[in-house]
Amino acid sequence: MNRFSLIYICIFSFGISILSFFNLIYSNYFNHYLNIDSYIYSLLSSLLFGFIFLLKKNNEIKVTIYEKIITVISGYIILPLFISLPYYFSIYNITFINAYFEAVSGFTSTGFSIFDNIKHLDPSLILWRSSSQWIGGLYFLFSIILLIDIFDINLKKSLTNYLSLNSSEIFKQSIKILILYTSLTISIFVILNIFNIRLFDAFNLSMTIISSGGFLPINNLENILNTKIKEIIFAFMMLVSFFSLFLSYNLINFKKKNINFFQEDFYLLIYLVFLVVLFFVLFETEFNFSKIFFSLASSISNIGLSTNKTYENTNFIFLIITIIGGSFFSTSSGIRFVKLYSLFKFSINELLSHAKPMNIYINKLGFSNSVFDSSEINRFFITVLIFILSLFILSSLLTISGVDLESAFKLSILTLMNTVNSSIHGLAQFNFDELQYFTKYFLIIFMIIGRVELLTVLIILNKFLFKN
Repeated sequence: MNRFSLIYICIFSFGISILSFFNLIYSNYFNHYLNIDSYIYSLLSSLLFGFIFLLKKNNEIKVTIYEKIITVISGYIILPLFISLPYYFSIYNITFINAYFEAVSGFTSTGFSIFDNIKHLDPSLILWRSSSQWIGGLYFLFSIILLIDIFDINLKKSLTNYLSLNSSEIFKQSIKILILYTSLTISIFVILNIFNIRLFDAFNLSMTIISSGGFLPINNLENILNTKIKEIIFAFMMLVSFFSLFLSYNLINFKKKNINFFQEDFYLLIYLVFLVVLFFVLFETEFNFSKIFFSLASSISNIGLSTNKTYENTNFIFLIITIIGGSFFSTSSGIRFVKLYSLFKFSINELLSHAKPMNIYINKLGFSNSVFDSSEINRFFITVLIFILSLFILSSLLTISGVDLESAFKLSILTLMNTVNSSIHGLAQFNFDELQYFTKYFLIIFMIIGRVELLTVLIILNKFLFKN
């Protein structure tokens, strides 16, 4: 690794140290001493890692896009090692692979868990699980900034007018992300608390929501969301991670912004309204509005949380919505709605151009002057192909390891989309603790693949397999 890569990972290593320190304070204040030593191990190891590599000799070199991609992927491998220590050294006799699985699941904001009964866990460990999601969501947003040059111009314009960001602009945007991410977390916490969700649950859930994670502070979410108004408010909070992180900032500074900054969020709003109306018309007699809205908000934001309501006839629909995903610059995963819409519009224009060759069809998204060219469409198409290929590979591996075909297919989608298993997908009772070790390794690898932009996988393969 070069110095840039080490500094980038070390910054988040110090972040884990801060979270470890907070857990030590929490454990001491509330007299939860069962796992307090484990947070000391995490604190010391992450601090030591950060200080050792920050003192490495400074060799100034130009950082290529390949090195940036490897840096991001390395962070998803290294940082969960520090997060896994409180699990491994806890009183629950967790094996290292299970501890690392839980850590990667949290850091990638997926939410798969080896714990069956959350109420038996020490409260400090519950807080640690939620914290791992929170810093993982922040790492993901920073990584989008780091890799922004691989994205198409239209998606980049939802963040900035610059075609390529220099170091000062990256620093400026990163500070803005940190402030917005923290502010939104606090806002969600306050709103949940206003609606009589107790402080501990509201704090953990706010970190889960903002990061699009799936860890809960309780076994049954219905015990917290015990009224329709709480269910609806919680659904609205989940939409924060569906729209762009910068939406609130852009609305406040509306006069200084052009329409490009709102283009994607506007499409997402139309998409959301369409789904709500469609589901309300089709399933009005089967589900009440709060259940419908909650499930939709959970799916489109790639959080995946659910109440105990069964959705046997709609599992596949919710999986499709999960695959589509949310905003380019949000903590949600998915292929992204704007990409799929662009592919659809380009395909329609191509068909029309053959049917009526005398007409001219412009490949332009509405509410914008930006025109997407064939190279952008090719990138979108390749992203879809990589997803299908990854889905086929992981489903095959899971089936070989003993998971039934239907569950393997569903679990593969959720893994690549970093979405927790629940009743809306028909996998609420799936037991990750009983999986074979090599199966957990597969899931770990594909959780990381799902969290990095799928296009980066092709770029890395192209670098090492086709060097010429």
